[in-house]
Amino acid sequence: MPAQFIINLSIAFLWMFFQDEDQFYLTTFATGYIVGIGILYLMHRFFGKRFYLGRLFAFIKLILIYLSEITKSSYQVLKQILSPKINVKPGIFKFETKLRGEWEVPLLALLLITTPGSVVVEVTPEGDAFYIHAIDVQESKENLIRSLHKFEEAIMGVTR
Repeated sequence: MPAQFIINLSIAFLWMFFQDEDQFYLTTFATGYIVGIGILYLMHRFFGKRFYLGRLFAFIKLILIYLSEITKSSYQVLKQILSPKINVKPGIFKFETKLRGEWEVPLLALLLITTPGSVVVEVTPEGDAFYIHAIDVQESKENLIRSLHKFEEAIMGVTR
C-alpha cells in the first residue's frame, strides 16, 4: 500500500513537470494526483495487493456504520431510561467472532464498549469469543448481534 501511494505522488509530480509551469500550482498537482489514481487503479493488480484507496473507503464505511449503530443504541437506551417503569432483564451472553489478530479483536471490543447498552465483560484467551453484558438481553440481543456482524464485516474490510 505505501508503494502505491508513493507511485501516485510521483505521477502527480511528473504531471506538474510536464505542464511546464513557472511555479507550483496546487490545482495542477491535484489533477496529476487524480490522473495517478486512475493509472494506479488500472494497474493495481500488478502490485499483488488491493488498491490503496479501497482501505480508505472501507475505513469511512466503518465510521459511518459505527455512527449509525451508536445512534440506534443511544435511542434504545434513552427510550428505556425515560419510560415510566424500567422493565429490563440484564444478562450476559457469548458471541463467537470471525476476527483474529492483535488489531481486529480489540477494535471490535472497543466499538462495542463505546456503544450504549452493552459492555464486553471478557474476551476468551484464544480471542475467538466475547462475553457481553447487555442491559436488556431479551429485547436487544438480536439487534446487538446484528450490529456485531456489521462491525465484523467492516473491520475485515479495513484490515484484510
